[in-house]
Amino acid sequence: MCLYCKDKDGGLVGDYKNGKYLKIGLLGLGTVGSGVAQLLAANEDHIAQRAGVNIKVKQALVRDINRVRPMDCVVPLTTRAEDILDDPETQVIVEVMGGQEPAFTYIMEALKRGKHVVTANKDLLANYGKELFAAAKEAGVDIYFEASVGGGIPIIRPLKDSLAGNRIEKVYGIVNGTTNYILSQMDQGITYEAALQQAKENGFAEADPSADVLGLDAARKIAILASIAFGARVRAADVTCVGIKDLEPLDLAYARELGYKVKLLALAQEIDGAVDVRVRPALLPHHHPLAAVDGVLNAIMVQGDAVGEVMFSGQGAGRMPTASAVVGDIIEVAHNISSGVKGRNGCTCFAAKPFCPPHKVRSSYFVRLEVQDKPGVMAKVAKAFGDAGVSLWSVIQKRQTERGAEIVIITHPTQGQNFDQALSALQSFPETFAIHQPMIVEGDEAYVAGHH
Repeated sequence: MCLYCKDKDGGLVGDYKNGKYLKIGLLGLGTVGSGVAQLLAANEDHIAQRAGVNIKVKQALVRDINRVRPMDCVVPLTTRAEDILDDPETQVIVEVMGGQEPAFTYIMEALKRGKHVVTANKDLLANYGKELFAAAKEAGVDIYFEASVGGGIPIIRPLKDSLAGNRIEKVYGIVNGTTNYILSQMDQGITYEAALQQAKENGFAEADPSADVLGLDAARKIAILASIAFGARVRAADVTCVGIKDLEPLDLAYARELGYKVKLLALAQEIDGAVDVRVRPALLPHHHPLAAVDGVLNAIMVQGDAVGEVMFSGQGAGRMPTASAVVGDIIEVAHNISSGVKGRNGCTCFAAKPFCPPHKVRSSYFVRLEVQDKPGVMAKVAKAFGDAGVSLWSVIQKRQTERGAEIVIITHPTQGQNFDQALSALQSFPETFAIHQPMIVEGDEAYVAGHH
């Protein structure tokens, strides 16, 4: 199917409401950009009815015009951004090129020219959201960014609009499909390295997966969600971040024995007026809804004072799921233009709220130790935690290793600084051979308290 099919008289098929057109410019025609073009073509009449106007890609910015692209039809192409930005007929700029530059410069130029912007760029929003929204406000136009978090999962608009009557208490979830796939495979007993290789072979991981496995991608996404949820400016650099590279299948196996699943959790909550925002591996009770989210799926929980807890789940990445969110935003912009409404999607996330220091945040912790197997060592370990003011919920001696005994510990909720103090003491003991990657324990606190 050609992107713009013509009838026998040469006119455009699917003209809607007097043949009106909303002309958009695509910045980028890669995986997501080509998906947007394909979706607009495939559902042309349906989208026109929903938008109240025909939507046409007037031009797309690409690096190489001659490159073979994953679509059956041709979009007018250019290698010059100014051909799109300076075009008076183009009312909406759709940025799907990714990265910070030149995307930031192009979006700022588009806003200055009075053009609405739709973007899927989490990196840009997590670092320069304040500047972008200030420029949009000054120009009286909108920025829509549903696709920046969760791919095809609708989360931005529900958080901004549908749940606006709530005080949001907490937002947390699985927001990176690559790491969720890796952890799902490790839960079956294979190593991190083997699971990562499988993810690459299946197209679920980039050649350089650092942003995923170090938690940086999740940090950008939770920064955006926290900014909206708590009306504060949260940047990716404000997120305390721990990835999954140091986890071993044994950690997941022991967690499973204790009734938990391990997930890379992105979490944001407001505590006494301060924002706690972090990404780190976490144990979730088997009965928790997020524990059932496996493979490349994403899921986000939102806790509000009126609505309680709601969950949004689905495909968090991929060509067509992400394109679905982008096209939804384009339709929303079309509605605004048809209604003569501008500046409707402003950002309120400018409040300078303090951040909770990580060492002050209370959590339960899971940690696996390797220690010398001799009388008195368990008592010495317990005393190290007690001296640091950490109460232990569970202490289990597991298998014998070549060096000694393996101990699995879960604590009651405690401040991070107390837990770190206990680990420092353990590290100094000659009887301690290894302290493996600690994880937080999240979910229903009654589960931890009552699961003896």
